[in-house]
Amino acid sequence: MENYNVNEKGYYGEFGGAYIPEMLYPNVEELRQNYLKIMAEPGFQKEFNQLLKDYVGRPSPLYFAKRLSEKYNTKIYLKREDLNHTGAHKINNTIGQILMAKRLGKHRIIAETGAGQHGVATATVCALMGLECIVYMGEIDITRQAPNVARMKMLGAKVVPALSGSRTLKDATNEAIRDWINNPVNTHYIIGSAIGPHPYPDMVTKFQSVISAEIKWQLKEHEGRENPDYVVACIGGGSNAAGTYYHYLHEEEVGIIAVEAAGLGVNSGESAATSVLGKEGVIHGCKTLLMQTQDGQITEPYSISAGLDYPGVGPMHAHLCKTGRAEFISIKDDEAMTAGLDLCKLEGIIPAIESSHALAIFEQRAFKPEDVVVVSLSGRGDKDLQNYIEYFKI
Repeated sequence: MENYNVNEKGYYGEFGGAYIPEMLYPNVEELRQNYLKIMAEPGFQKEFNQLLKDYVGRPSPLYFAKRLSEKYNTKIYLKREDLNHTGAHKINNTIGQILMAKRLGKHRIIAETGAGQHGVATATVCALMGLECIVYMGEIDITRQAPNVARMKMLGAKVVPALSGSRTLKDATNEAIRDWINNPVNTHYIIGSAIGPHPYPDMVTKFQSVISAEIKWQLKEHEGRENPDYVVACIGGGSNAAGTYYHYLHEEEVGIIAVEAAGLGVNSGESAATSVLGKEGVIHGCKTLLMQTQDGQITEPYSISAGLDYPGVGPMHAHLCKTGRAEFISIKDDEAMTAGLDLCKLEGIIPAIESSHALAIFEQRAFKPEDVVVVSLSGRGDKDLQNYIEYFKI
């Protein structure tokens, strides 16, 4: 049977590893040697679980979307990560990593952010723990995600614009890595997605796996069984997806559906559909599927959603794609926006545009009436109101 978890060398099949400059080796190696040990400590587990419960507000509900289910003639459950403190799944990972950083004696925290949700979640836990926080964010994303920038500043973080390249998530990540190289001793880099050099993809996935752990017992309460027929999540770098899939990776009867941003169309030149357009390459410290030119230069991605606007995908997802374990579906801007508005009107829930991509698959793919489909509603739409207003001329 294929193994979908990371191996001891940091690879998922042929993807993963740690492709890093020599200057970063001590930081990454320190983390690699300690992360599993620290996570296994009863004291760490206790503090992590307590904060998830009392501070984040977990468990997040598993909600049966009755009217949405009626529209598509199948059973649709929404895993309500949008109800977490800070409004997305990102906080699960930042709580874990801030506790890790403290145990490693780091007192300066850096992060990258696209949609701003990870930046907000990092600024939040830094305020909680009294640690210095610097967030790198693409100049374009700073404009289109202004409410989240204001939140980060209110929480005491310094927001630094990335002015190079496409001035989006990829470039913010580059800036954060440069900072880490320059400040190797006192700084911990909280990567927000299931990407980066080993052990980051595995560590982030493990912190996010609380999502699928909860789905199992919640679905048992709702349906009398732990396993749905399908789990669905949107994918940029892929942390909400990694957490949603984690406990189902080796449950063969559970279909895994990964939803990518097709932007203006997969072959339009304005897209972020890595599974279709990507080839093997190295980005931000790991080998994965990556949108690139013939000579290996990274292709600029595009999506209306700042959180899915990334040219690669986490190594775990690259492996799920290559092995065929996950079914990848590409959703265009207009399909996602329509699905988002649909959820507002049918269920009274305003989703993040990222999550709207996952919801849009029901227009494209038929499910059986008895199928149980669990969709990760990874974030709430407050941060995207301006985009929705402009798009629909509300």
